[in-house]
Amino acid sequence: MSIHVVECVTEYAANPLGIGHVKPRLFWKLESEKKGAAQSAYQVLVASSRERLALDAGDLWDSGKMMSDASTHIEYEGLPLQSEASYYWKVRVWDSAGQPSDWSDTACFSTGILHRRDWKAVWIGRKPEPGKQLQPSPYFRKSFTITKTVRRAFVYATALGLYELRLNGERIGDRFAPGWTDYDIRVQVQAYDITERLVQGGNAFGVIVGDGWYAGTVGFLGKAVYGERPFFLLQARIEYEDGSSELIVTDPSWRTSAGPILYSDMIKGETYDARLELTGWDHAGYDDSSWEIPDIRPGYNGQYAATLEPPIRVTQQVRPVSVRRTEAGTYIYDMGQNMVGWTELKVRGPAGTKVTVSHAEMLNPDGSLYLDNLREASQQDHYILKGDGDERYEPHFTFHGFRYVELIGYPGEAGPETITGKVVHSDTPFAGKLETSDAKVNQLYSNIVWGQRGNFLSVPTDCPQRDERLGWTGDAQIFARTAAYNMDVSRFFTKYVQDMVDCQRPSGAFTDVAPDAGWIRHKMWNTNLNWYAPDNAGWGDAGVIIPWTLYLMYGDTRVLETNYEAMQRWVAYLEASTDGLVRPAYANYGDWLSIGADTPNDVLATAYFGYSTKLLARIAGVLGRSSDEERYESLFAGIAEAFRRAFVDADGRIHGDTQTVYVLALQFGLLTEELRLQAVRHLTADIRARGNRLSTGFLGVGYLLPALTDNGCLDEAYTLLTQEEFPSWLYSIKHGATTIWERWDGWTEHNGFQTPSMNSFNHYSLGSVGEWMFRYMAGIEADPKQPGFKHTIIKPRPGGPLTWVKASYKSMYGTIKVEWRTGGANELRLNVSIPANTTADVSVPGYIVQLQGKADGQAGIETVRIGSGSYEFVCRPVGATREESRI
Repeated sequence: MSIHVVECVTEYAANPLGIGHVKPRLFWKLESEKKGAAQSAYQVLVASSRERLALDAGDLWDSGKMMSDASTHIEYEGLPLQSEASYYWKVRVWDSAGQPSDWSDTACFSTGILHRRDWKAVWIGRKPEPGKQLQPSPYFRKSFTITKTVRRAFVYATALGLYELRLNGERIGDRFAPGWTDYDIRVQVQAYDITERLVQGGNAFGVIVGDGWYAGTVGFLGKAVYGERPFFLLQARIEYEDGSSELIVTDPSWRTSAGPILYSDMIKGETYDARLELTGWDHAGYDDSSWEIPDIRPGYNGQYAATLEPPIRVTQQVRPVSVRRTEAGTYIYDMGQNMVGWTELKVRGPAGTKVTVSHAEMLNPDGSLYLDNLREASQQDHYILKGDGDERYEPHFTFHGFRYVELIGYPGEAGPETITGKVVHSDTPFAGKLETSDAKVNQLYSNIVWGQRGNFLSVPTDCPQRDERLGWTGDAQIFARTAAYNMDVSRFFTKYVQDMVDCQRPSGAFTDVAPDAGWIRHKMWNTNLNWYAPDNAGWGDAGVIIPWTLYLMYGDTRVLETNYEAMQRWVAYLEASTDGLVRPAYANYGDWLSIGADTPNDVLATAYFGYSTKLLARIAGVLGRSSDEERYESLFAGIAEAFRRAFVDADGRIHGDTQTVYVLALQFGLLTEELRLQAVRHLTADIRARGNRLSTGFLGVGYLLPALTDNGCLDEAYTLLTQEEFPSWLYSIKHGATTIWERWDGWTEHNGFQTPSMNSFNHYSLGSVGEWMFRYMAGIEADPKQPGFKHTIIKPRPGGPLTWVKASYKSMYGTIKVEWRTGGANELRLNVSIPANTTADVSVPGYIVQLQGKADGQAGIETVRIGSGSYEFVCRPVGATREESRI
């Protein structure tokens, strides 16, 4: 066969369980050794059993032969899906010559409990212990007996809080389930297939429940933002071969007890007393006669929603690179990498010995842990030994941001093997790779990726160490495109868009953080009313920018359609609260943490008002809403004119005269051609006047290098990228950073540490330069007319001190690879690989592109269109002869 179907997924996931979509989307990739391989048609079969599907019987859906090259977002069009059911599907395709492929391997998915009326379980909890501010994590158990042959068994579980589910002594599922949502509106439900885990005879569910985001400390908003204590909900359906079934549900028949986790808080850390361990508690036959009857919650008014986000998992283990013993008898470890998660402790000692594991990102000049920037957070876990040989411990419902670890109270001599770092984050698979000839640029890219790993934990948090860890929308939108190049964030950001919409205000304003977690109430209660703004520019605009980013990177129109009304309400709110299309200048975050520059709030807010409107016009066009498209295009034109009239002088100087005002005006298309040229001169003059240094903060930094490159200033872009003096991306790297810092001046040679009240050393926002590295430096760009990399624009911009760049990106169609290498002053060689069923336009600005091996009489051209396959190009500068280009 000339073409093969691989990697069949449903709703972006491989064989997902418990989905909530009644028309799920199907995706597949194609592989072929032939160049230019493409799909001309497909056929999908969906069956109610593997056996039927094996007979090529699509008893639920047989699409027939569909003449289409679409292989992503194929919406299920079969018989209505049923609640709590499993489905199996496969696909075959026809190539461009009309030859069919073999059928793909079988893929599957299952639905969750689709109707609220089908929930029979009740919420169970444990009454708080009097006089304790931090409550022990409750344990729950339920024994049951299996006497018949099991055909199929699924469990559906969730919590107001966090839960760890166990069955017959083994853990089921991942970390920090069910994830963070606005619990007043919805809670996510996880589904697990337990068919193979059940045994004949006695079985037992065991559950540990933590406060999590629901009842624990959230941000700097305090404890119990949503509720006073956690609750758990479980419903298991066991189907037998004889056609009967039964439910196991949380109800008063369960039993609960305190256990060894004295407390476990997301921000306050954990204390675990191993002397209180409940041996065998999660097995059948355990004596729970002394356990209590659980407390029953009267009800829950929110939605039971199928899980959208990817699971949170331990994705890597890290060994320390060094350990030293301090004069105080403690041990300080360097993990070699600023990371997020926790440490596993290995220890042996007398019962009752207390060992504290303390975590920090940096060291003080005297070599002690730098803890000042944690504010009210406590990155400490305390373990009390049971005194029974070798003991191992890792926390349950907390996480830390750290590079350095201090062991306090450790009995005996600690060594490198005593602790192991566990890297924890939402399991968004790696999608991008990037490497250059410059080791410092490579470290910058590594720092960007590690910053993303550390802060993408159910929501895109702003920091993983201090008492904040909130899902700031402005940070997320400026980094979203970088994030999508680095990892597959399709499910992660789909869920986060839902979080933003859930907390959208009745006025249409999007909140600064999502989930809101009472942040709006917190700001309104603040006596400094100037601090409160309901619609912070660049933050609220995430409600439009992130869905558009998902469309560009994944070709996802459903996220646009689903959230279109919310985006309209946002733009309508901005329009209604604007005087003459110029946004007001009340206090907001502005170009947050810019360095040596103060961008006026009204300039920034009006620019973003224009950008949201411009994107909404494009979204309306994608969705076929032509009248809306025309209206928003007209509104954008009015905003741009108002912007120029209010803020732009005749010589192109923009009010504020900062790098950010120029890059936003340029990138958002707010200037006339004459003013654009003048603005570019002002921008580059400011950069030169600062000694070739940047001054942009969170909202300007992501557009800085794109604006320069798009406007003919590639040299200036590379100069900023490779600048090592303060402030710059490479300044922190020169001083040992392994993640992106929150502030350009988080630590400097002349001032040391910045204010500890806000000084994170793991914060992804300033790493939004990663987008430029992929889109411009490597040249891998999605075509908005054929999004999701159905058609790719390969347009690298070689420059600066780099002599080669290698990059790859795993798209919905397969992996795109680009490598360019200079071989002399006028020589450039370019290698490109494109996956099957896609096309690409290849060009290098300023160069003539020619396929390797073409006859001398075949002239190269500035742009070459290719189909799938691998290609080598030789490139010569426009106007150069073959001899001059040394090709």
